[in-house]
Amino acid sequence: MTATPGGADDPSGGRGARLSRRSIAGQVLVLQITVVVVLVVAAVAASVLQARRTAERQARDLAVAVAKTFAHAPGMVAALSSADPSASLQPLTEATRARTGVDFLVVMNPVGIRYTHPDPARIGQRFLGHIEPAVRGEVLTETYSGTLGPSVRAVAPVTSSDGTVAGLVAAGITVENVGQTAGRQLPVLLVAGLAAVALAVGGTMLVNRRLRWQTRGLGPVEITRMYEHHDTVLHAVREGVLIVDDQARVLLANDEARRLLGLPPDAHGRPVAELGLDPAAVDLLGSGRPVEDTVLLAGNRTLAVNQKPTVRDGKPLGSVATIRDTTELQALTGELDAVRGMADALRAQSHEAANQLHIVVTLMQLDRLDEAVEFATAGLAGSQQLADRVLTAVDEPVLAALLLGKTAQAAERGVELVVTDDTRFELFDVEAAELVTVVGNLVDNAIEAAVAGDAPRRVTVSVRTETDGLTVRVADTGPGLDPTQAAAAFERGWTTKTSTSSGEAARGRGLGLALVRQVVRRHGGQIEVGRDSGAVFTVRIPRQHGSVHGHAMTPTR
Repeated sequence: MTATPGGADDPSGGRGARLSRRSIAGQVLVLQITVVVVLVVAAVAASVLQARRTAERQARDLAVAVAKTFAHAPGMVAALSSADPSASLQPLTEATRARTGVDFLVVMNPVGIRYTHPDPARIGQRFLGHIEPAVRGEVLTETYSGTLGPSVRAVAPVTSSDGTVAGLVAAGITVENVGQTAGRQLPVLLVAGLAAVALAVGGTMLVNRRLRWQTRGLGPVEITRMYEHHDTVLHAVREGVLIVDDQARVLLANDEARRLLGLPPDAHGRPVAELGLDPAAVDLLGSGRPVEDTVLLAGNRTLAVNQKPTVRDGKPLGSVATIRDTTELQALTGELDAVRGMADALRAQSHEAANQLHIVVTLMQLDRLDEAVEFATAGLAGSQQLADRVLTAVDEPVLAALLLGKTAQAAERGVELVVTDDTRFELFDVEAAELVTVVGNLVDNAIEAAVAGDAPRRVTVSVRTETDGLTVRVADTGPGLDPTQAAAAFERGWTTKTSTSSGEAARGRGLGLALVRQVVRRHGGQIEVGRDSGAVFTVRIPRQHGSVHGHAMTPTR
């Protein structure tokens, strides 16, 4: 029992607490057994009542048959007309009563004076019961208390040849004997009822066992509390949670997962392949394979996905995926790469300048001043001209730093990066981070391709803002790209670079061109893949605000 706040015991509260602590399976078991027992008891009681009604109907039919048969027996009218009807009829009635099983067979005159009776002392007395319908020539049936107690009886008239009623015949069975007849069926009914209870309880136990396994023995309060906690957590977390069953159907998607993946309102219960996701997202989320921090492109977002399959008793149940939005982080990473590239370029230039300074100082110590001046100015002219030209042509500092940094990186790998003379970038409705994504990834891929090609290794970059939009063209002297692979090149995971150990795509590769496609799609632009001395990528973004979904990738010859 539990105590109320005031300190008094609350019996009802104690019972409620014990009931709430009982598992759902236990509560269902108790309820089902109770219902089964009540139903079986009701069925047995109904069967007993039905058996009693049947016994009464059979007793009434037997009484009518015996009374009518004896009333129409040959010689009945003559016996009633004799001087002593009892002498001839009493032996006949008793013999017939014994053979038919009725409790009494009484013959009387039309006014109800008995000629026969099982108790001879009752002969000559008035019959107890109604006889009026029988006197009128009808057969009467009723339940009435006579000399033998309550009985089911029938009274039939004995008619003479002229149709007058010469006497009456009454036959009946006591209610006690009728009850005994019905009672003989009671053991059978009870055995059937107990068998039904046993079968029902056995089936209920099996259902209860399965239900206990499915609910893990939890009670309703625990399940309710667990649901409320889980529901609150799922709506509160900043990560998307997507649960898929073993048939790749969505079981649960919290608010953040719906937002990040752009799921329709009726996503619950639908296959992942029917939700309108990108093929890469359908492949990953529908497969259920374990992944950690895998980059996934969904619409205009860059997502990081962690996925783990769920298994119970060795049977796969589906998978759980957590999803984080890394779009801004990816943009910041691009800008950081541009700054890091600029820093690497400055570091390389500083190292080169130190070497050149040593030579100039040595030449001056040897009193060869003209040669020192000529060497110093010649070494700085090319770098300064490139920096001046890039900074003059490009108004965006981040893009300028990216081009200068990539030039230094290319030089370190033996590739000449050439920024064309027609490069000119003015204010344009594309964010700096998006410029870094497009230009940086195209240049990185071009450098990799040029390194794989034959000398001279060169990458040519052109960035132009025109009246109708922005054009970025990056060409390399590498082996080029097969036009049949143009569309596949922009899918996440596609790469020509393999790890030296396993031959599988290197971790983190195969994403650059997919990010380029994402930015171009966001601005309603186009990507063309062509071929010159190597591959040529041309990106065109129209001068307009907002995002227009869709893009074209057109292989050109």
